[in-house]
Amino acid sequence: MKVQGWLFLLCGLFFAGVDVAYWFWTKASTGVGEPVGTTAMAISVGFAFMVGYYLMFTARRIGPQPEDNKQADISDGAGEIGFFSPSSWWPLFLCLAAAFAFAGFVIGFWMFLIGLFLVIMAMIGFVFQYYRGNFSH
Repeated sequence: MKVQGWLFLLCGLFFAGVDVAYWFWTKASTGVGEPVGTTAMAISVGFAFMVGYYLMFTARRIGPQPEDNKQADISDGAGEIGFFSPSSWWPLFLCLAAAFAFAGFVIGFWMFLIGLFLVIMAMIGFVFQYYRGNFSH
């Protein structure tokens, strides 16, 4: 995981350099720095550093992984990785409910409240889908 962490941290440094260069370039050509692109790239810098920090912190907590060893084979990473859902309809319901709620911003507050209720119900279903039914433990 350290390799991925360093990759994201280096991407964050690259994005920061590009962001500063972009700000100076737009300031030189227009006389004022272009705020939208500069802000978007600054957010990219923050996201890259956030993910890089998380990966480095997690790598320190869980110890060395096979991908950190330069002499590792592919078979070193074999074994159980985690639990992956065999099939789930809840992501679809959650996205539809979120779209309904976002449309409520345009249509009216009453529609937003209904959408918010649907989003909460879909999130509950998504989180607790393996506590009941065929795939419960």
